[in-house]
Amino acid sequence: MTRRELREHVFRELFTADFYDEGEEEARQLELYFTHMEGDGLEYAPANVGEEDREEILQKTRSVLEHLRQIDSLIEECSVSWTIRRMNRTDLSILRLGVYELVYDDTIPPKVAINEAVLLARKFGGEDSYSFVNGILGKIQKRGE
Repeated sequence: MTRRELREHVFRELFTADFYDEGEEEARQLELYFTHMEGDGLEYAPANVGEEDREEILQKTRSVLEHLRQIDSLIEECSVSWTIRRMNRTDLSILRLGVYELVYDDTIPPKVAINEAVLLARKFGGEDSYSFVNGILGKIQKRGE
């Protein structure tokens, strides 16, 4: 699986996790993702995600969720007139992943983290999502967080 495909799965997991309370239900839903990926119009059958990729997706998703308060705080500090509650869930999930990669994942260069988030926003977000995501992540990168 490519890094981009893996990132897309993490984005989907984060999006799903946003609808469940922390704890057992969230953990159960994260696991269910791998058995219920069909039917969303994309060609991701559970068999296409090997055990190693599955573990990496879950590990990265859990890491983002562990840092969620700090990540959301950074997003709110760098967004003008937008609170977390007002952001659409697609953009917010992409931002959370992008901020995690910028701040907490030393294996991903900042420009790559921003570019990949913008590509996700173009693919899954609304018409202006990519510029919104790019602007916030750019501000966070400039701050040197």
